[in-house]
Amino acid sequence: MRKSVVFFNNKGGVGKTTTVYHLTWMLSELGHRVLAVDLDPQSNLSSMFLSQERMEEVVFEENMQLTVLDAIVPVSEGEGYRQVHIEKINEHISLLVGNLALSAFEDKLSDAWNKCLAGDVFGFKVSSVFQTLIQDAADRSGAEWILVDVGSNLGAINRAVLIATDFVVMPVAADLFSLQGIVNLGKTLKEWREQWQKRLSEYPRPDKSGIPVGSMLPVGYLLMQYTARESRPVRSYIRWAEKIPAVYQQYVLGRTDIDSGISIEADDNCLALLKHYHSLAPMSMEAHKPIFLLKPADGAIGAHLQAVQRSYSDFEKLAQRIIKVTEAGV
Repeated sequence: MRKSVVFFNNKGGVGKTTTVYHLTWMLSELGHRVLAVDLDPQSNLSSMFLSQERMEEVVFEENMQLTVLDAIVPVSEGEGYRQVHIEKINEHISLLVGNLALSAFEDKLSDAWNKCLAGDVFGFKVSSVFQTLIQDAADRSGAEWILVDVGSNLGAINRAVLIATDFVVMPVAADLFSLQGIVNLGKTLKEWREQWQKRLSEYPRPDKSGIPVGSMLPVGYLLMQYTARESRPVRSYIRWAEKIPAVYQQYVLGRTDIDSGISIEADDNCLALLKHYHSLAPMSMEAHKPIFLLKPADGAIGAHLQAVQRSYSDFEKLAQRIIKVTEAGV
């Protein structure tokens, strides 16, 4: 069964894009067909996958219509859906290329969201545009997995994206603002889910097959730039990290029986503790490949090569964990 997963936190700079990029490659390594979807107006995911020359073509050759925006705009203007361009990265990986101008679509989505309350069919069509293009691209690419990168705001674009996806994974860091991001997102997911269900009840046609279900089920979080206890991290790091399990249980899962004493290492909601790979990151960017596929020719020698091997194991475990939790959530 095809699964769509969005990686989202209200706080920026927690490694969402890097995680989507590496997890896409790891699922490919495990034999899965993956569609990576860049719906962050910053378009950093696209830049990670594509060479500078290809990005220049995408940005400056407007007549080629290579980005997600080229499929979205016609729908928002009342025209028929135009098939989204699929950028083939390799046999198993496809990419929907982002666009910096996507942020200008925010107001139209807000207006469409309000129109849905009155049963306006066009409002539903615009609100469903991300599901339309994602399903189209997944059908044509044969993708089993859809991994979606979004910005860090709680605006209309991300709302429309999230109602169109099955699962939500939250990358977090061990700091105050990441905790606030968990609180904000937990409350917002609940509100968006309820608001969309209210709108669905107003849809005037019996066939709702092209309309998002709006499940956006949270399946866990990732602690980024994790520092193992044996390395004696600073006291503040431990303080914030140990607050994450209870905050996630209360605000994202809505639990009242909160296990406030559980450590982050023992928390089933923690999908992975991803380390900071330091000097491997610039090598990865330069080589346009994930850190776990770096070779000696890319500069990964000695201790770097050992870190590459460890990172492969880390991301393989993460991929298997996400496979497991999403199967349980279907």
